[in-house]
Amino acid sequence: MNYALKEDNQTLVLTHLSQLLDYVTGFGGLIAPLVIWLTQKDKIYGMDHHGKMILNFQLSILVYTIASIPLMVITLGLGVILPIAIAILGFIMPIVNAIKVNRGQEPSYPLSIQFIK
Repeated sequence: MNYALKEDNQTLVLTHLSQLLDYVTGFGGLIAPLVIWLTQKDKIYGMDHHGKMILNFQLSILVYTIASIPLMVITLGLGVILPIAIAILGFIMPIVNAIKVNRGQEPSYPLSIQFIK
């Protein structure tokens, strides 16, 4: 562990915003934060904590999306509301948390399953 970690809120903000790549390119919302977290967690103060939160949120979104597929089939399409809600949550929360980090506040991701501790 490197005890000479530097503070870099810009990289933390960009890490939160990198989740939005899914909405721009169709992929990368899990890969980009993972790469940033793995390469910067021992260099930037708070990156390990933020990276784990982001990855847990992205993995939770993936699980919820996959779990909603049977609901869409069973309810003959009425279950499409759940994936829309998941997409909205997945779009809004990274922006809200990037703003929080920029202001020096603690970000939070609701409904996140703790896959990585």
